Amino acid sequence: MELTYYGHSCFLLKTGDTGILFDPFISQNPLAKNIDLKSIKADYILLSHAHGDHLADAATIANQNNAKIVAQPEITDWYAKQDITDTIQMNIGGTVKIGAATAKMVVAIHSSSLPDGTYGGHPAGYVVQVEGKTLYFAGDTALTYDMKIIGEQFAVNYALLPVGGHYTMDAQDALVAADWVKAQQVIAMHYDSFPPIKIEKETVSEMAKKSGKDLKFMEIGQTITL
Repeated sequence: MELTYYGHSCFLLKTGDTGILFDPFISQNPLAKNIDLKSIKADYILLSHAHGDHLADAATIANQNNAKIVAQPEITDWYAKQDITDTIQMNIGGTVKIGAATAKMVVAIHSSSLPDGTYGGHPAGYVVQVEGKTLYFAGDTALTYDMKIIGEQFAVNYALLPVGGHYTMDAQDALVAADWVKAQQVIAMHYDSFPPIKIEKETVSEMAKKSGKDLKFMEIGQTITL
């Protein structure tokens, strides 16, 4: 099983022949200018919420791959108006089958509005289980006690957590979140893309080391084996 980082909060989880893409924001992200959208092979696109920096390239990638968009009803209904109907509609607490994996939609504390300004449903994260491993993709969120439920229900191997602060929790809160979900390893996301969320990676890495956490910053375009 492989995980590729495309910048901001966008990851591709490859398991067998199935590609599961999270929150594609690539073409509008200057930090990801070397990523070719046509090179991304996805079967499912999981959206955490409706902000442009999380769904900007979802339609393009869905169309080029015949991929299914997985999201809240407000988001899938919005895509239906654009003649994109190959979607899986779900909501907080629900679990769906995506290839050999399962994805449970869990609580995130944030806001959500679509590009046309309409309500985008309740923001979410996902717990994906496949190949005997569990990955928690937090989406855009503040630190919330709901994360303790995830730690009680699942044995989380990998937690993908925002660390940029300002719009989401910062690195300090992310390390608390890692404790609460009982994650074995933490992968950072949602940092450096905009001036308000620029961070000092060395400082954050040192903070994580002192707290005993295995925190990883992936390079854009990098693929690791999980």
